[in-house]
Amino acid sequence: MKLAITPEPVLRGGLRLKLGAWRLQIYRQILWLTSGLHFARKRLDSGCHHLCAAHRTPLLRRLKDVEMDLQRSKVTNLRLAAAKLDGVVLLPGETLSFWKMVGRPTRRKGYREGMVLRNGRVASGVGGGLCQMTNLLYWMTLHTPLTITERHRHGYDVFPDADRTQPFGSGATCFYNYLDLMIRNDTAQNWRLSLRVADTHLEGAWYSNLPQLCRYEVYEKEHYIQGEYWGGYTRHNSLFRRVFDGGGNQIGDEFVTENHAIMMYNPMLPEDAGTASPS
Repeated sequence: MKLAITPEPVLRGGLRLKLGAWRLQIYRQILWLTSGLHFARKRLDSGCHHLCAAHRTPLLRRLKDVEMDLQRSKVTNLRLAAAKLDGVVLLPGETLSFWKMVGRPTRRKGYREGMVLRNGRVASGVGGGLCQMTNLLYWMTLHTPLTITERHRHGYDVFPDADRTQPFGSGATCFYNYLDLMIRNDTAQNWRLSLRVADTHLEGAWYSNLPQLCRYEVYEKEHYIQGEYWGGYTRHNSLFRRVFDGGGNQIGDEFVTENHAIMMYNPMLPEDAGTASPS
């Protein structure tokens, strides 16, 4: 296994970040108009009644140095985004774009200041916290035959592993509109997305008009933590998934992605130093 060397992060000024984001947002709008992709939309009757994948994640956690008000505002943001995505139907050959469906999160639409990462530090921003939804959607989709055509890994590992139930790096970050999560339906089936914000959890599911014939199991390989020459720590792994047929026989073992992230905490400290159990 060849170890990765991660360069020291460069702190960019606010103006440079805004100008860079503006340029990428324009490019993404042009891409949506000229790509020739057929995008998914909401449909009333899809015939999708077979549950194929489901997942739920807690809405609130006690996180070190993160105000609970930011997390409560995140819940509002998740509700607004869920209303845009719940009921989207993905026909054969169509693509689901998270940001094309959700749109730009603005105060005028009701979005609030939630937690975002800026230069690897926890900060606040309008629409913050929506990556919890792309994390959930990415994880669910890995347990279906749908094809993920665009996903961006988290560049920073912000909190320790306390209460983690999934492998490191099994999420997807998002930032309007150029850090998108895009999913294509290369199957002959229809797929319907269900998303809702319940009392304590964000809940999602993929339904299809046909039963799912395979089962998927996502796991990690080659996980390691490395001290870097500039004094920080980085974390790395690769994700794979095993494919099983209806009889429980393994019929495949597929590479999914690799992850590289800068750690924002000291891995030598106890795990409960950065986070506590969900509230």
